[in-house]
Amino acid sequence: MVRSNTKETQESLTPEKALELLKTGNYRFVNNLKINRNLLQQVNETRDGQWPFAAILSCIDSRTSAELIFDQGLGDIFSVRIAGNVINEDILGSLEYACKLAGSKLIVVLGHTKCGAIKGACDGVELGNLSSLLNKIRPAVEAETAVWDECQPDNPAFLDGVTQLNVRHSVKLILEQSTVVREMVDRGEVGLVGAVYDVETGAVTFEEKS
Repeated sequence: MVRSNTKETQESLTPEKALELLKTGNYRFVNNLKINRNLLQQVNETRDGQWPFAAILSCIDSRTSAELIFDQGLGDIFSVRIAGNVINEDILGSLEYACKLAGSKLIVVLGHTKCGAIKGACDGVELGNLSSLLNKIRPAVEAETAVWDECQPDNPAFLDGVTQLNVRHSVKLILEQSTVVREMVDRGEVGLVGAVYDVETGAVTFEEKS
């Protein structure tokens, strides 16, 4: 029976080991080899504190629950969710808390295939407050459009390209806009990596760690 992460186990991890834990967890998920956990026991184990080893910035999409796709339990990861896994001041503050104050060793920016926010940005959707969120994805749309010579929102390959570029853009913004995270990454205390989840297979493909 797997127990919850503790302060000692968290402190013993390197960013590389934290990444490996997520990779092996996703392998279990894809192969239906979920670890046996007593979640009520983990509730009891984490009642006095939490020591997550990673922070996952992902989309709000109902198919992309980080705890499930990485086969993690209570207290193992911080899950930061926003449509299109975009960056804003509140997201940065959450990531800074996760790493600097709560001790997480890894940040993952997790995009996913067939993302509604990506499609909306490509289609130029305008709707209330959603408009300003989708505008944060526009740099990735414009970069991919330059490759294809025109915007192709109905082309799956085009959308996949925008998804990958949007992940990289979010990683770039974290380093540019968060001095706290950038300094921890530079010192090797925290890892920062982009990844894309495939909603058809359940597999996560990681990019090279920053």
